[in-house]
Amino acid sequence: MSRPYRVLTVCLGNICRSPTAEAALREAARDRGLAVEIRSAGTGDWHVGAPPNPPMVAAAAEVGLTVEGAGAQVTPDDLVWADLVVAMDAHNLADLRRMADAAGIDTPIHRYREFDPEAAEDDRDVPDPYNGPSHTFDEVVAICRRTAPHVLQALERP
Repeated sequence: MSRPYRVLTVCLGNICRSPTAEAALREAARDRGLAVEIRSAGTGDWHVGAPPNPPMVAAAAEVGLTVEGAGAQVTPDDLVWADLVVAMDAHNLADLRRMADAAGIDTPIHRYREFDPEAAEDDRDVPDPYNGPSHTFDEVVAICRRTAPHVLQALERP
């Protein structure tokens, strides 16, 4: 491939999980010296243009991860742009696959935790911390960081 790999991370509102996964993937790519373009988006439009959720930003900052950007809603063009799309949960996955099928797009779409070495077969969703207890934000950061290198490793396979 003559250009960097492109990864799109997607959750519901694009203010908690997907921007955290985007930040974790950027960190892992930088650590590995890989050229990867990463974007995040949400399946819903509630937070378009909004900054990431402050408790999510704070939880990530506590461990040195910078979550930033502005909320965006996923479009078919985003799916065409990406080489890999990773959804944060089964509902996001279903929404993305419906969108891709309707538009005739064949970009691979997976759940993020399919790449998580600690995820059980029956627990592949990144929990949604929005309005949840503070420890859920910490859990999302930990999941995103430990999974990011494995997503990148999958990109490197022939």
